Amino acid sequence: MGTLSTAFNTATGALDADQAALDVIANNTANVNTPGYTLETPTWQQNDPVTLNGMTMGMGVTMTGPQSQRSLVLEQAMQQQTQAESASGAQLTALNQMQALFSGATSTGTDTSASSGIGSDLSSLFDAFSALEGSPSDDASRQQVLSAAQALASDFNGAASQLESQQQSLDEQAGSVVQQANSLLNDIAQLNTQIETTSPDSDAGTLEDQRQEDLTQLSQLIGIRTVTTENNGLTVTTVGGALLVSQGQVFQMTSGESGGVTHFYDAQGTDITADLTSGGGELGGILTARDQDIPQTEASLDTLAYAVAAQINTQNEAGSDLNGNAGAAIFSLPATATEADPAGSAAGISVVMTDPSQIAAAAAGEGSSDNTNATAMANLANAAIAGGTTLTQYFSDFVTSLGNQVSEVSSENTAQQAALTQLQDQIGSLSGVSLNDEAAQLETLEQSYEAASKVFTTLDAVMTSALNLGVETTYTT
Repeated sequence: MGTLSTAFNTATGALDADQAALDVIANNTANVNTPGYTLETPTWQQNDPVTLNGMTMGMGVTMTGPQSQRSLVLEQAMQQQTQAESASGAQLTALNQMQALFSGATSTGTDTSASSGIGSDLSSLFDAFSALEGSPSDDASRQQVLSAAQALASDFNGAASQLESQQQSLDEQAGSVVQQANSLLNDIAQLNTQIETTSPDSDAGTLEDQRQEDLTQLSQLIGIRTVTTENNGLTVTTVGGALLVSQGQVFQMTSGESGGVTHFYDAQGTDITADLTSGGGELGGILTARDQDIPQTEASLDTLAYAVAAQINTQNEAGSDLNGNAGAAIFSLPATATEADPAGSAAGISVVMTDPSQIAAAAAGEGSSDNTNATAMANLANAAIAGGTTLTQYFSDFVTSLGNQVSEVSSENTAQQAALTQLQDQIGSLSGVSLNDEAAQLETLEQSYEAASKVFTTLDAVMTSALNLGVETTYTT
C-alpha cells in the first residue's frame, strides 16, 4: 500500500506541475500584445526520492514557478542605444528647424521664411551701390541703397527673433521632459519597493516587466545608468552619477533659471545641466540644440551683421553726401557690440538713415557727380571683412556648415535607429511571445497531463482491485 500511495502522490504531483505549466503558457498567450511583457517559461525542480524496502523511487518534479526570459546585457545595451538615438533625434529636429530659417525659396519660387533672403539681400545691397556708382546723384539709386539696407536689416532681425523663439521653445520642452522623467522615477522607486518585498531573491515577473518598461521610457527622455542592488532592487543615476533612485527612495530633479535659460539640479542642489546635456536621451538632444547649436548660429549671424554695418558705416562716413556734408552712419548697432564681441548685432541692427541724400557717394570734398566713395562701398562686396572672407562667402559657408551638420546628425540618427532595431529584434527573439512556440509547448504539456491522468486512472483501478479481492475487475486503458 505504501508503494501505491507513493505512486498516487507522484501522479498527483505530475498533474499539478503540468497544470501550473499550462497556466504559464496561457498567461504568455494572453499577453502576446502587452507592451514590455517578457516571455515566461516553467521551471522544474526534482522532488527528493523515497527509499522503501531498499528500493529508491523518484517522486517526480514540482513546477517551482515561471521564469522570465530576459537578458540584462541586452536590456542595458538597448537602454544605452535608446538614449543615443533619442538624443540625436531631438537634436536633428531642432537643426532641421534652424536650417529651414535659411532655406531659400521653395519650388514655387516663394520664400518660406523672413531670414531666407539674407544671402540675396547682401547681393542686392552691393548691386545697389554699384548702380549708385554709375549715377551718383540719382535720387532713385540712392533710395534703392536704403531700401536694400532696410531689407537686409529686417532679415537679420527676423532670423535672430526666430532663433530666440526656438531657443525659448526648446527651453520649455526641456522643462516638460524633466517633469516626465521625475514621474517615471517615482514609478520605478515604487516598483523597487514592491519587488524587494515580494521577490527579493527571485524573478518578479510582471513587476520587473513594468520596471523595465519604465526604464526604457526614461532612457528615451534622459541619459541614465542602472545598477542592480541586493533584494532585486535597482539604483538609477544620471550618466554623470547624480543619484535619482535608490531602492524605494526617489531623488527628483529640480529646475531654475540661470543665464536666461532653465538649468537643472539634483536633490543636493548641484547643477547637472551639463551632465544631462552630454548624457543622451531627448533632453540631451534638446539641451545640445538650445545651449550649443543655436548660440553658434546666433554668433555667426552677429559676426556677419556687425561686419556689414560697421564696414559700410565707416566707408560712408569717409565720403561726402549729395549736399557736400560728411557722410553719416547708415546702420545702427547695439551700443555693447564690438568687433571682438558682436553679440546682439543681428537682433539689434537697424537702418537709421532716412534721407537718401546723406549717402556719401563722393569722396570727401568732391562734388555730387563724383562716385569714388560709391565705388569703394561697392568694392566692399569683394573685401575679406567677415571672419577673413567676403560677406557673401561668409554667409554661404555658414549655410553650408549648418547643412553639413544636419547631414551628419541625420546619418548618425539613422545608424542608431538601425542598431536599436537590431537590439529590439534580439530581445524580441529571446523575450517575446511566439504563438507558434507556445502552441507547440501547449501540445507537449497536454500530452504530459494526459499521461499523468492515465497513470492516476490505472492506479485507481489497481487500488479498486486490491480492495475487492475475489471480485472480477475489468480495466481498460
